[in-house]
Amino acid sequence: MAFTESYLPYLLARASHDISSSFHASLKGWDLSVPEWRVLACLSDVDGLGVGQLAAMALMKQPSMTKVLDRMEEDGLVRRRSTREDRRRVLIHLTPRGRARVKPVLEAARAHQDARLAPLGEEERALILRALHLLIGE
Repeated sequence: MAFTESYLPYLLARASHDISSSFHASLKGWDLSVPEWRVLACLSDVDGLGVGQLAAMALMKQPSMTKVLDRMEEDGLVRRRSTREDRRRVLIHLTPRGRARVKPVLEAARAHQDARLAPLGEEERALILRALHLLIGE
């Protein structure tokens, strides 16, 4: 057996690339870049995140995140808001326009995931998700 066939980091990277590349290509149909999609997805079920936390969740460096957020704020998809407790701390929130924009993309992402996992049974799907959460420390 070739080394890469049993090397977990390689297999995880390959699976991630194979699964996400086709979905990422479809983002053009929604006029979204991959970083914009990640921001919208990360904010879709929370009431605001700090820039650092959002950057970590979206797998981006903070300076790149700031540039993406600037564009998204100009497009009316997100807004920055200071917290009441500490006006220096800023949280990023989806706007109504951002929520409306991400809703069909989330549905498409779920459908894409379901299609990719279709060859697996329910137990195998649950096991993969559970194992991945354990590997990333959740």
